[in-house]
Amino acid sequence: MDLAAILISWFPFLLTGIIATLGLVLSALGIGFAIGLPAAIGQVYGSRSVKSLVSVYVWFFRGLPLLVLLFLFYFGIFPLLGLGDVSPFVVGALVLGLHGGAYQAEIFRGAILSIGEGQMTAARSLGMSRAQAIRHVVLPQALLIALPGWSNEYPTVLTDTSICYAIGVTELLTRASVIVSTEYIAMPIYLACAGIYLVLNYTGMKALNVLEKRVSVPGFQVGSD
Repeated sequence: MDLAAILISWFPFLLTGIIATLGLVLSALGIGFAIGLPAAIGQVYGSRSVKSLVSVYVWFFRGLPLLVLLFLFYFGIFPLLGLGDVSPFVVGALVLGLHGGAYQAEIFRGAILSIGEGQMTAARSLGMSRAQAIRHVVLPQALLIALPGWSNEYPTVLTDTSICYAIGVTELLTRASVIVSTEYIAMPIYLACAGIYLVLNYTGMKALNVLEKRVSVPGFQVGSD
């Protein structure tokens, strides 16, 4: 049986791995955003204790290799919490999200700091509370500024999903490895797997580029007052 026939016969099996990979990416980006944005706000506007807590979080999750974090959570923290039966997919998505959230926090923090301080002063002089000024004046601009940097998290998270193979997540690389162990054809299968990753990367980045163009504001300048 030639390679094309092998890939066609295994495609439904491989497709489940592609779906799992995309599920990990979307879950991780969502979790990272939900953690990273509040963390960035806390770093810029929070109290000293909040800033310290966020700094420890960012330091911890940026300082450890992703594989170590996966093992730490899957074999250590989750079993200690009595959650040893949680699926590898859930653990993988959570760890990818926590890891990515530490990087996203820095992206959003830089975007927030790029907003002119005069805008916060003007908003407060109009009677807005600090929280209202952050929500209605600072964040809309900061999110626009952060979008290109945040978009670059997509290919990073996509490639990081392959590490979840180590805890048994049935993502794309796991499925490809099963095919290799069954058909005894390694290099062509892994090359096909690499091609799929490149297609997913290209497609996702094109979609995010379209989003950037749709939400861009003509004449918007970073740090303008």
